[in-house]
Amino acid sequence: MTREERIAALQREARQRILILDGAMGTMIQRYKLDEAGYRGVRFKGFPRDLKGNNDLLVLTQPKIIREIHNAYLEAGADIVETNTFNAQAISQADYGLEDVAYEINVAAAKIAREAADAWTKKTPEKPRFVAGAIGPTNRTASLSPDVNNPGFRNVSFDTLAEAYATQTRGLIEGGADIILIETVFDTLNAKAAGFAVEQMFDQLGVELPVMISGTITDLSGRNLSGQTPEAFWYSMQHLKPFSIGLNCAFGAEQLRPSVDEIAHVADTLVSVYPNAGLPNEMGEYDESPEFMAGLLETWAKDGLINIVGGCCGTTPDHIRAIAAAVSKYPPRHVPEIAHKLRLSGLEPFVHG
Repeated sequence: MTREERIAALQREARQRILILDGAMGTMIQRYKLDEAGYRGVRFKGFPRDLKGNNDLLVLTQPKIIREIHNAYLEAGADIVETNTFNAQAISQADYGLEDVAYEINVAAAKIAREAADAWTKKTPEKPRFVAGAIGPTNRTASLSPDVNNPGFRNVSFDTLAEAYATQTRGLIEGGADIILIETVFDTLNAKAAGFAVEQMFDQLGVELPVMISGTITDLSGRNLSGQTPEAFWYSMQHLKPFSIGLNCAFGAEQLRPSVDEIAHVADTLVSVYPNAGLPNEMGEYDESPEFMAGLLETWAKDGLINIVGGCCGTTPDHIRAIAAAVSKYPPRHVPEIAHKLRLSGLEPFVHG
């Protein structure tokens, strides 16, 4: 299929059923127990900086591993696989001295995911598979100062973020992504920079892909790190007319439900969710079993809250298989018609009229 045909198929499938997103990439990479040499591969054998932990680089040094992980999630029932590019932009890659490799990482990651998705579409043409180009939040925040003694200080600017995101987006598009996923948004201003960069690349490259946006709630108050409630976050991002809006990471399904419920009642687009496998234990590991997590998410599907569902930290192909089976008996959330009103967003929403 051409990209246009895949996008049409994605939209068609989303109207008919709840779509399944894949699970955690990092959790699966940890199972391979790679050492420094494993991360370096042949190409970066003599690189002067430590590279262990740079998971995004593995699309260049260990592409077979990343392909195996994609295949495992596709075999488990994922409709959409995310590229291994959560930190594949110049700002995050600067920690490893690999700013100049960011574009190449994104192209390679998208190609690996594209090959895996296409192979599974060929196996199961009645169930086409899609690639979401993952754009993470970076390790900096445009809204908040990292210096408690200087509230006005910022360690990154909007323009710097937009430039890094633009390069990443171009690589994802040119590598073959069907969707752009702006995910784990803890600072809405970072996400707005990403959205600006994405639309800039659409104009430059003459393409327009569906955009998914997924925020993250940082504590039980139900706000992101920059202080917004879920409804206010939606109003801040609504101008991008995204294919979906939702939440991921931070919490398990039980703690995340109230925030997703809030978005589901105000968003006139699809709602996505991919929670962690519970809260991390004292060892930093996630304990929710596939069956337990799937049981929680089944109630969300039964109550008509979701259109796209998957897993974040701690989830595996077993989790995705269980979730896919649990939600398969329910129709996707009905997208509501929202009355046209003046809707503004600060830390909280304001609706006039």
